[in-house]
Amino acid sequence: MNDVVTELAGKFASLQFVKIEAENFPDISEEFEIAAVPTFAILKGGKTVERIEGAKAAELTNAVAKHAKGVSASNKSLAENDVKPAKDLNTRLKSLIESAPVMVFIKGTPQQPRCGFTRQLIDILGEQKIKYSSFNILVDEDVRQGLKAYSNWPTYPQMYVNGELIGGLDIVKELVSSGELVEMIEAN
Repeated sequence: MNDVVTELAGKFASLQFVKIEAENFPDISEEFEIAAVPTFAILKGGKTVERIEGAKAAELTNAVAKHAKGVSASNKSLAENDVKPAKDLNTRLKSLIESAPVMVFIKGTPQQPRCGFTRQLIDILGEQKIKYSSFNILVDEDVRQGLKAYSNWPTYPQMYVNGELIGGLDIVKELVSSGELVEMIEAN
């Protein structure tokens, strides 16, 4: 998670990232009700607006991107911000894909899907009682476009199991009807 936070700090240079060891600062830990390590608290105006408990890279990335909107940009020019080396993006994509045993890249969030295919995938995963993490591709255009090339899969949603592309909604539906999806996840 340190690499993820370092990358986020570089990408969102106008935000302030602070790391503390919970056991070394019991007063702060108590104030923020830290029950699990790591815990990430996103503050605005001194108030917690969102918290992520556990090593959930995709959820943290989504939350930071969501709350960074409207915060003044760093003093780099737009041209500098727009040019990102492909190697760095591929490293980031690989990290996101491998951040959970079952990872889905969707439009919107599981609570607020922004397209019908995403809604169907989330419903299927719920019906199958499959635990997963998700990344909202609508909050990060680099990930949205880069993942298409990285995975050689042109549409969303995309589902990965243990870092391997399973495919989109149609393939997931086929794997569910054959019973292979649950077997594939339980085997790992």
